Amino acid sequence: MKNDKKAAIAIDGPAAAGKSTVAKIVAKKLSFVYIDTGAMYRALTLKALTEKIRLDDEDVLSNLLKTTTIDLNLQSNGQSVLLDGKDVTRDIRNDQVSNNVSLIARSSTVRKEMAYRQKALSEQYSVVMDGRDIGTNVLPNADVKFFLVASVEERAKRRYEENLEKGFASNLHDLRKEIEKRDLMDTKREIAPLQKAADAIEIDTTSLSIDETAETIINEIRTKLKV
Repeated sequence: MKNDKKAAIAIDGPAAAGKSTVAKIVAKKLSFVYIDTGAMYRALTLKALTEKIRLDDEDVLSNLLKTTTIDLNLQSNGQSVLLDGKDVTRDIRNDQVSNNVSLIARSSTVRKEMAYRQKALSEQYSVVMDGRDIGTNVLPNADVKFFLVASVEERAKRRYEENLEKGFASNLHDLRKEIEKRDLMDTKREIAPLQKAADAIEIDTTSLSIDETAETIINEIRTKLKV
């Protein structure tokens, strides 16, 4: 899916703001490649948990990542995540990974290596990349940047429904607490914290459907890039 003229779209925002779902739709509509940066951090978190590695040991985490292969494969029904060749698309969405991924994301060396891998992908393809620091750190020169927000209540409800759909046991009250905790950790971390880029377009998705949010983003991109 290489394009002659590379373009980069950054979509940032807090947990469960709808970034990944919207980004997939936008990428498909524009024939761009979707890069799920969160899945990359989740894959490393899963491996660290499986190998019982201390999540606050930056040196060990850095060495672990150096020997870890994470591939994002586009498929007709979405995107699969391969960790060292094994499909972990479902495994990386469990509660244990969700509750610990922010600890992994705080590592400066891990973020540096992840950003390097993500930037390399943006140099090969026209991409839609979502995360928490794409517009500020990974792709500061992205052609169009978006920052999605939504109320904590709405985000907890979305994550709850998503978990049930995937067959995961879920508790709405606990999810709200977890999302609030994740927001605090993401915004307060020293390395590449969650924040809106100065030139990002903010979209409050609380009262918008996924399709409405995607259409808003696509219209902005087409206006700015003439695609």
